[in-house]
Amino acid sequence: MKELKNIKNILFDCDGVLYSDLEGVFGQVSKKMTQYISNKLNVDLKEAKELQTNYFHKYNTSLNGLMIHHDIPPREFLDYVHDINLDFLEKDTALRNELENINLNKFVFTNGSKEHVKNITTHLGIEDQFDGVFDIVDAEYSPKPEAKAFDLMVKKFQIDPTETIYIEDIAKNLSIGKERGAKTVWLVNDEYWGKKESDKEYIDYKIENLSLFLKEIRLLKNS
Repeated sequence: MKELKNIKNILFDCDGVLYSDLEGVFGQVSKKMTQYISNKLNVDLKEAKELQTNYFHKYNTSLNGLMIHHDIPPREFLDYVHDINLDFLEKDTALRNELENINLNKFVFTNGSKEHVKNITTHLGIEDQFDGVFDIVDAEYSPKPEAKAFDLMVKKFQIDPTETIYIEDIAKNLSIGKERGAKTVWLVNDEYWGKKESDKEYIDYKIENLSLFLKEIRLLKNS
């Protein structure tokens, strides 16, 4: 890990990285996506779910496929699917402590919306710990791992990818980060889509606990 000593920036994906209960949070989002597609396209829930899954696999987000094939208004979609109840999420004091004490610029890089990130981070008690959020709207609806999304993010935050750590729960999203020179970190999980391509060479580190990883970097930088 010695090469991380001079890192200046850290990029966090939101869902599945800042919290671990992906089913509790994204399970709700997924159900709302299915309902939205069913209502908007006038199809039953089974067909809606099939479209949602197929578009996600083909276009990296279901929204991207819906915009391409059905001219879905993206803002309306995002507002609807992210209107969920997160009262079950508990404050993450360990993560907050590490975010507070690590001497790095901290950014969230998500395929979701800023409103969703705010909802998540507020419930976790870490909403004031980030220097910026780059969402799917900032990406002009080009989802990770498309180069356009990464390059627009770099431009917005004015960061050098070679001085940056990039953490994801979806392994394949890290490919563009590695291509641009970032140190890539996969947060190990057993989700089908998350672990796909997790054996690729573009992943520099595999971790199981975000707070402990941040602690290791903090101690390294202070040594």
